[in-house]
Amino acid sequence: MLAPDDDIASWVGLSLIPGLGDESYRKLLRAFGEPKEIYAASYASLSGVVGRAVVEGIRLGVDPDKLAPLFAWLGNEHNHVVTLADAEYPQALLQIPDPPPLLYVKGRLDLLNQPAMAVVGSRNATPQGKMNAESFSRNLSDSGLCIVSGMALGIDAAAHRGGLDGASSSVAVVGTGLDIVYPSRNHALAHDLAQHGTLVSEFPLGTTAMAHNFPRRNRIICGLSLGCLVIEAAIRSGSLITARLAVEQGREVFAIPGSIHSPVSKGCHALIKQGAKLVECANDILDELKWPSQQDPVTTDEEGSPENGRHPLLDALGFDPVGIDALTSRSGLTSDTVCAMLLQMELEGRIACLPGGLYQLIP
Repeated sequence: MLAPDDDIASWVGLSLIPGLGDESYRKLLRAFGEPKEIYAASYASLSGVVGRAVVEGIRLGVDPDKLAPLFAWLGNEHNHVVTLADAEYPQALLQIPDPPPLLYVKGRLDLLNQPAMAVVGSRNATPQGKMNAESFSRNLSDSGLCIVSGMALGIDAAAHRGGLDGASSSVAVVGTGLDIVYPSRNHALAHDLAQHGTLVSEFPLGTTAMAHNFPRRNRIICGLSLGCLVIEAAIRSGSLITARLAVEQGREVFAIPGSIHSPVSKGCHALIKQGAKLVECANDILDELKWPSQQDPVTTDEEGSPENGRHPLLDALGFDPVGIDALTSRSGLTSDTVCAMLLQMELEGRIACLPGGLYQLIP
């Protein structure tokens, strides 16, 4: 086995050497230059930078069989490997302490260097949370900010859909190899991102979903972005890890408040207490960034008042999740009548049915 002649093969081959992490990879690049110079360096000079096992791996070279799947994958014109030496490498990632030496990319390369906003949140999102994620992301995308998220279920998926619907599209940073779609339920979304947006991973092809990879990929989500918007997060969640990383990277952090009774609002409230900007519309984010804003639409009835024609049960619902017994008490209606009204309102898309027999108004 020898050092590869192809530039991409040399970059990827070096990343596949057991025991060589990103930090050591960058040390080698600083010491010797590009991977071809690293492969050509002497045993003694390499030993001054990395450990013996890694040096022996470099001197042994790359097994061509390990690179065969890569070149088959690169046969698709939409698939790319972007390295620190490439002009297409995201310039925003050069500002963070630990940029990945290379990225696997499927889709539009131009989106890697577009102004962007990270939008993250709970996998177990409420219907309202998913609506907020899609609406905010569409408005931000239409204002010129590409939406970056992690393609998880819940808030992430809704954010990608909103970004794709808007003018500036969306980038998904995933925690697996790009030949694997995880979670599998997002297969259609992954296809849409590959066709109209971008999928990005620092992990080699064939990397399956492993828990420790997802917090690691979060630094890239916020690293690509001007700021990070959190929509619904439990007090201990990956979204708060992303927000913390955003602060460490000097990015702005925004959070949407929610019900004081909702566990998926507590993380957002904690961020607001710690200094995150409370936002109620996309323009709050754009104003903070001093970015040209889009006017948020306001829905009214024919007379211009959102209150006219209001359903008699809406006032009893309020804005927090509520059960049928409480609605019966508040409204003075019988439980049968309340149940019938709730069913009709749910079919009309005016309320959402939540776990535990609770209902919530969809503004």
